[in-house]
Amino acid sequence: MHVDEQTWRAVDAYIEQVIGASDEALEAALADNARAGLPAISVSPAQGKLLHLLTRAVGARRVLEIGTLGGYSTIWLGRAVAPDGQVVTLELSEHHAAVARANVLRAGLETVVDVRVGPAADSLAALDDDFDVIFIDADKPSIADYVLAALRLTHPGSLIIVDNAVRGGAVLDADGDENVQGVRRLNEMLMSDDRLSATTVQTVGSKGYDGFTLALVVGS
Repeated sequence: MHVDEQTWRAVDAYIEQVIGASDEALEAALADNARAGLPAISVSPAQGKLLHLLTRAVGARRVLEIGTLGGYSTIWLGRAVAPDGQVVTLELSEHHAAVARANVLRAGLETVVDVRVGPAADSLAALDDDFDVIFIDADKPSIADYVLAALRLTHPGSLIIVDNAVRGGAVLDADGDENVQGVRRLNEMLMSDDRLSATTVQTVGSKGYDGFTLALVVGS
């Protein structure tokens, strides 16, 4: 059987239909993101459901997201936390944050989600909370720094999830662009940091060919 990107997209559409990976609030968030001129780089519905399930599996009460965009993944995470839980999400752009807040409000999660605006490094430095899940979907040249900064906000058993960790296979290129170099620096860090046990899972689908890195905090 010949498998190509058209097949990936068709399978994603089938999966989303079968598992019910969308609803009015989620679809409205994507539509408003597009109307507001945000780039179409949110996780796919199936990937959003994966984030949701991982967050529930951990039994997370507190979640940190680095890279809000328009709040699509934020809604998935906010729906997954414990009843008294919270999602703190960090966004550089005030415009993106405003769109995200509106999407979160429509989803009924305004008391669960705290959108904070500013450079992620500064926002991370200002935090002193303990998080059960950390999802990083931000500028790739800085992701190793984000993981290191976030580690002080975790405990053994916390789960760190990094999106776009394969980059269409370009992660193999030692001379790749700054995004590839950022992912490779992260991988080198993960190999040498005994506080983390990690793997990367390749993904295909409506978002193309990429992958997630999953890192479990095993030490402090």
